[in-house]
Amino acid sequence: MNSFNKKRVFIIGVTGYIGGSIAVKLLEKGFCVYGLVRHVEDIERVMNLGVKPVHTKLDGNSEGYAILQEVEIVINAADSDDTFLVAFILEALKGTGKMYIHTSGGGIVGDKAEGKYPSTKIYADIPQFPLLERKGRVVIDKEVVGYSKKGIYTIVICPTLVYGIGKGLKKESSQVPALIKAAEKNNKVVIIGSGANRTSNVHIDDLTDLYVLAIEKANSGSFFFAENGTVSFSEIGYSIISRLGYKQDTIEQISIVDAIALWGPIMAHFGLGSNILVNSDRARKELGWRPKYDNLLQEIASN
Repeated sequence: MNSFNKKRVFIIGVTGYIGGSIAVKLLEKGFCVYGLVRHVEDIERVMNLGVKPVHTKLDGNSEGYAILQEVEIVINAADSDDTFLVAFILEALKGTGKMYIHTSGGGIVGDKAEGKYPSTKIYADIPQFPLLERKGRVVIDKEVVGYSKKGIYTIVICPTLVYGIGKGLKKESSQVPALIKAAEKNNKVVIIGSGANRTSNVHIDDLTDLYVLAIEKANSGSFFFAENGTVSFSEIGYSIISRLGYKQDTIEQISIVDAIALWGPIMAHFGLGSNILVNSDRARKELGWRPKYDNLLQEIASN
C-alpha cells in the first residue's frame, strides 16, 4: 500500500463523464479535489460539485505547471490521445515522486471487425501489435508506464465500454447513448454489420471504485483493464428496441461506410464496430477490485 491516501488530487477532464464521476467519488472518500476548467461558464458548476476549479490551460504555461506542483495526485480523464498534454504532465512531474493516473481506452485492442464477426482473443495487458490507428495511444500508455523509472508514481487505467449514470456534470457515456440517439432519430435501431462483434464493459460506479483502489494500493508502473462482463452489439441493439418499445423487426444493419457518416471513423470502427475483449484479472488480484454490476443489457432496456 502506498502513501497517497487523503491527499490533494487534480483531475483533468473534471467536466466529463468519467472525470466528473471520479471527482465525486474522491470527494466522498475525503480527498481534496481540484479540477481543470477550460471554460468560464463551467467554473460555478464545478464548484457546486465541491471541486476547486482551476481555470487554465496545460500547454506549458506557469499556472498549469504550478497546479501540478501543488497537488500529490494528477488524474487525466480527458483525452487519451493528446501527446502534448501527456508530455507536459510527465515532464512537469518527473522526479517529484507524485502520482499520475492516465486514462486510456479499450479501443487499443480494437480489430476493425465492422460488426461482422465475434473474436475469441482476450487481452490482459497492453497489446504488442495494435492496429495502426491505435498505435499512438499505445505509445502513450507505454510511456506513462515507463516514467515509473523517472521519479513518477505512474498508473494506467484502461476502461472498456462504460455505462451507467455519471455522478458529475456529464451524465451520459458515449457508445450506448450514440446508438439510442440514432435510433430515436431514425425510428429504428441501427447496428454495424450483424452486430456479432463483442465488447467488454464496466459500470461507472465500479470504474470509479477502481481509481480509488489504484490510489490506495497500485504499484508504480501498473496497467489495469477495467471490465466486468461481455456482450455483443446485436444484444445491445435488441435491448435498445425493448427500451424504446420498437417492434423486433425494426433493427437495421448498416455498413461501416454508413456508420462513419453517422458517427465518424473512430467511433464507428473502435467504439461500435470492433471486438474489444479484455480481462481485469490483474485489478482483481493486485487491488482486490470486486465490481458489483454486470447488467448492461438490463440497464439499457429499463433506464
